[in-house]
Amino acid sequence: MEELEIYWEVSSSVYFLLNRLLIGYWLYRFARPFMEHERSAVYAGMAYFATIQVLYMIPSELNNFTVYGTGTLISFLVMCRQDRRNYQQKIFISTAFFSLRWLSAYMANIIFQRLYMLFIYHSYMIERPVLQLIAYGVMEMLNLFLWSGILKISVSAIIKAYIYKREELTIKEMLILTMPCAAQMLEYGILLYYRNFIETDSGENPLIYDVLTFLHYGISIFIIVIMTVLFQNIKARQDEKLQNELLAMQVDNVKKHIEQVEGLYRNIRSLRHDMANHILTLERLYTAEKTDEALAYSRDLQEALSQITGEIKSGNPVTDVILQEWKQEAEKKKIHFQSEFYYPVDSNINAFDISVILNNALQNAVENTENNAKGYISVLSWRRKNVYMIEIKNSFTKTLQWDEQNGFPLTSKEQTNGHGYGLGNIRRIAEKYTGDMDIILKDKEFCLSIMLIIE
Repeated sequence: MEELEIYWEVSSSVYFLLNRLLIGYWLYRFARPFMEHERSAVYAGMAYFATIQVLYMIPSELNNFTVYGTGTLISFLVMCRQDRRNYQQKIFISTAFFSLRWLSAYMANIIFQRLYMLFIYHSYMIERPVLQLIAYGVMEMLNLFLWSGILKISVSAIIKAYIYKREELTIKEMLILTMPCAAQMLEYGILLYYRNFIETDSGENPLIYDVLTFLHYGISIFIIVIMTVLFQNIKARQDEKLQNELLAMQVDNVKKHIEQVEGLYRNIRSLRHDMANHILTLERLYTAEKTDEALAYSRDLQEALSQITGEIKSGNPVTDVILQEWKQEAEKKKIHFQSEFYYPVDSNINAFDISVILNNALQNAVENTENNAKGYISVLSWRRKNVYMIEIKNSFTKTLQWDEQNGFPLTSKEQTNGHGYGLGNIRRIAEKYTGDMDIILKDKEFCLSIMLIIE
């Protein structure tokens, strides 16, 4: 009999060990997509498991809420220590996981408490203690499988729904996401209190109460998941709205550039109209052997012509204006600007699409290049058969964090002003022409390469 008691104790210890290992594992799986490095999530899961394991070894018995609450707090601190950014998001991860773990575990517990009463404590099993022990071990494994499966489904649903994993979560957004978790845990505590009260008062727990409690816990998990889905849908609609606003702004920029091109042509026609008079004046000055005056007049004429037509000749008047504008913006900040960009004439590439690429890329380049004599921006393009390449480089001394989902650098600006969508627009233009874009940061230089396929 003593030997069987040892087996019962071993079986129970193995169950609780696997239980805690699974909890630590699912915390790791939940936190991993939100962390910059996988090791941060690994350490958080390990800290969770180790904390619970140590607390259960303390002689003075602690209640489950205190043990798992402490484990959650320690894992949160480890996540913050390993990944020092977006702390509000880590609060949501910890709160949501704490709630989901309790709710899923007690959904499974309600089912297996009933099964234990039917099978494990049946008179047939009591008379056969070895068979009872085996049945207990099997049911404990099934219990682990059930609550782990519920937790997996809920965690996976939140990970899939939470699109903007690397975007900074504001305090207000954090409260929106965590309040359902806190509310469901409060309701869970109330239901558990009444369950214990009923068991103490009547000596048993009515089946209808367990059914209603099970349904309530399932609905609670659904509410937590659906709130995350709705929140991310709202963010996605805001993102789409901002992109549409940015596109409208780019259309306005193109309209402005076209107006500038029209003004340029008017000035050229005016200059051409007066060109005969200018040539006649130069001839008279040379005939009178007034060479110095002729040279001065020629320089003035050349300067006027340069001001009208601009220094950059790319093969398209719209791209001429865009490059000239960003050259002036760069020079205002003492940034050296060099352009060897040429528009692909006789191709299917639209000038509007090229203007979107140049405007977005050069805006990012001007804003992120240091304002001193060492700062530089280089624009280069070339064509090899049906492949057209644009390469924009700028000096860059900052550090970058990368979004693993889209491969773009994370912007340090608030996205409410439309910043952060430029690279996405460039990629969409590249994909429109069966191409792609690439970013290389090396030797303090940021290089953006765009490939377009010409039909």
